[in-house]
Amino acid sequence: MRVWLSPLRRHRVVRASAAAIFLYGFSGAATSPYQSVIGIRELDLSDREYALIALAASIANVVLAIAIGLLSDRFNSYRRPLIVVAAFGVVGYGLIWVWPSPVVFALSTVGPLALFHATNSMLFGNVRAQSAAFSPEEAGIVNALMRMMISLSWVLVPGVVGLMLVGQPSMMGAYLIAAVIAGACLLTVIFWMEPDAPPADSTPPTGDCEGGTGTARVAPTTGRTDRPAQVRLAPPSFGDLGQVLAPSILWRILGVALISQVLHVNSAVLPLIVTGQAGGKAEQIGFIMGMVAGLEVVFMFFWTWALRFVSLTRALLITSALYLVYLAAIAASGAVWQIYAASLVAGFAAAGIISLPISYLLDLIRDRPGLSASLIAVNMFLGGSIGAAVFGLGTSVGGYPAAALLSGVAGVLGAVLLVVQERKPE
Repeated sequence: MRVWLSPLRRHRVVRASAAAIFLYGFSGAATSPYQSVIGIRELDLSDREYALIALAASIANVVLAIAIGLLSDRFNSYRRPLIVVAAFGVVGYGLIWVWPSPVVFALSTVGPLALFHATNSMLFGNVRAQSAAFSPEEAGIVNALMRMMISLSWVLVPGVVGLMLVGQPSMMGAYLIAAVIAGACLLTVIFWMEPDAPPADSTPPTGDCEGGTGTARVAPTTGRTDRPAQVRLAPPSFGDLGQVLAPSILWRILGVALISQVLHVNSAVLPLIVTGQAGGKAEQIGFIMGMVAGLEVVFMFFWTWALRFVSLTRALLITSALYLVYLAAIAASGAVWQIYAASLVAGFAAAGIISLPISYLLDLIRDRPGLSASLIAVNMFLGGSIGAAVFGLGTSVGGYPAAALLSGVAGVLGAVLLVVQERKPE
C-alpha cells in the first residue's frame, strides 16, 4: 500500500488532480445512474431519442476534447483549460435542474456537459505532462490512482443520492447535487492546482514520432519533489492530429472502444431492467452501482498486480468475457437479488475494463500529453457511439435484455481485435 500512497505524498500535481477527478466522478455518480430513468421515464423521451442524444453528446465531447488537448499542447497550458471545462459542469447540470424539459436536457447534455466531460481526459493529460520525474512503475500507479478516484466516488454517491431522493416525485434533484459538486471541482482546480510551469527549453526534441515514440526534452529539476519536472516537447500543431488517424492506432482505438461500450450500455439498461423486469425501485439502482464501484476499487489493485504475469490485451480479453457473463445474467434476471449476485462478477470485470485501457491509450502517442490524453475522450466517443447504436439495435430487436447481450458480445470481439493487433509485426 505504501507504493500506492507515495505519489500522493510526493507530488502536489497528483494530489490536486486526484482530488479534482474524484469530484468530477462524484458529479457523474450523482446523475449517471438515474439519467436514463429521468430522460425516458420523467421527460418522456423515447428510447430512440435518448440514444440519439447520447450519440450527439459523444460526438461533441470527442471534438471538444481533441481541440482542447491540441491547444493545451500548443500553449503548454493545462490548468487554464481545466478551469474552463470544469465551469461548464456547473452550467450544464444547473440548467437541467432549473429548467427540466426534453429540450434543455438535450441541449445541456450535448453542449455544456459534453465540454465538462473533457475534464476527465484533461486531468490525465495534466498529470502526464508533469510526470517526467516518475519512474515507469510510478507512472502506471498514478494512472491507476486517478481512475481509482473516480470509482471511489461511485462507491457511496449513487446510493446516498438515492436515499436523499427516496419518496420524491422526481429524481431531478440529482442534477442540483451534481452542479454543486462540479463547482467544488472548479474551486479545486483554481486554488489547489499550481500554475503551469514555463518552458525551460524551447529546443525541439529529436527522434521519430511516427509510432508514438520520440525523445522529449525535460526541464531540469530543482530538487523539489512536490512538483515534478514537466515534459518539454516540440511545438505541436493541428497536423499532429494525423497521428490519431494512423491505421495502427485507429484499429487499437476501435478495439478499446468496443470493450468500453459495455459500460455505456450497462449504464443505460441496468436502471431500466432493475425498475422493469426485475421489479425493483429507483433507489436500488444507486445501491447496486455503489456496490459494484466498491468492488472495482478493490480489484483494481488485483489487475495492476496481474499485469506482471499476463499481457494487457489478454487481461482485457478475460475481463470482457466475464462482463459478457454478467450482462447475460442481468438480461435473464427476474428479481433484484439476481442482479445483486451478478454484480459481483461485474465488479471484478469492470475493474479491469475501466483501468487497464488508460495506460494503453496514453502510450499510443507518448510525446503529446494533451493529444494522447484526448484519446481517452476519443475512446469515450466511440464507446458511447457504439453503445448508443447497440442500445438502439438491441432494444428494437428484443428490448433491454437483447441490448445487454449484444453489448457483451461486441465487447469480447473488441478484446479479440486487440489481441490480433498486438500479434501483428510492426
